[in-house]
Amino acid sequence: MTSHANHICVCVCTYKRPQFLDHLLQELGTQKTDGLFTYSIVVVDNDHLRSAEPVVSSFSTASNIPIKYCVEPRQNIALARNKAIENADGDFVAFIDDDEFPTKHWLLTLFKTCNEYDVDGVLGPVKRHFEEEPPRWIVKGNFYERPTYPTGFVIDWQKGRTGNVLLRKRVFAAGTLPFRPEFRAGEDQDFFRRMIEKGHVFIWCDEAVAYEVVPPIRWKRTFMLKRALLRGASSLLHPTFGVLDVTKSIIAVPAYMAVLPLSLILGQRRFMTYSVKLFDHLGKLLALIGIRPVKGVYVTD
Repeated sequence: MTSHANHICVCVCTYKRPQFLDHLLQELGTQKTDGLFTYSIVVVDNDHLRSAEPVVSSFSTASNIPIKYCVEPRQNIALARNKAIENADGDFVAFIDDDEFPTKHWLLTLFKTCNEYDVDGVLGPVKRHFEEEPPRWIVKGNFYERPTYPTGFVIDWQKGRTGNVLLRKRVFAAGTLPFRPEFRAGEDQDFFRRMIEKGHVFIWCDEAVAYEVVPPIRWKRTFMLKRALLRGASSLLHPTFGVLDVTKSIIAVPAYMAVLPLSLILGQRRFMTYSVKLFDHLGKLLALIGIRPVKGVYVTD
């Protein structure tokens, strides 16, 4: 591992996704650098059974890219991200999710953009990738389509994500936890909110593309609704959450419930669009009265 200024540490947090992780590492192992930087990889396994270790060991044997394997046995994505930062060398840190894979120029494009605009970090788009033909309502409903912005666009905290990002190491203050473990979802938005409040600037680069694999399990309605419940419940932890948000959810829940029967007539796309919105608001209200709608840390089925 090296620690000079033009070294990037790519951080990957993973949980029981060995096939996805293997695909990601293969793509990370062939990133273009144009001689402008070196890079290494840190993989943090959030599975106490160390299910990712064989994949990392195999990659380490076959590749000349330095890779470090760590375990965070406590199931918590924020703790896993903090472990990654603890073990990251160099003046730049990149994050990419274990179910994603980048283009060959992904890291190079982020690096060039960060230096060109002289900012604290750069985010790129995550586009959906179906390995099997999904139901038409999934595609038409844009359920896994994320918004994009022009290159150079300054993001606010609500657009902050760690699925495709390059950050200068200086944004991580020594002796502090970058990601707050009380968040079971939305820990990245919380991170960006606090960093932006401190004066750090983050922009968008629309050319630094990564792809998210969307397997059939994510087409399940129960998966989508559980994730909406978890997202809604976690939103209460943001300091911006207030009476207005509660009022909106109190109005939204009965309104969406009334609309659902009619939306069935209009097709699965409309029905699931309104169902996801309903469960998002429902998650907020249940959490508000102390009910934890999703027991697990991760929604996997």
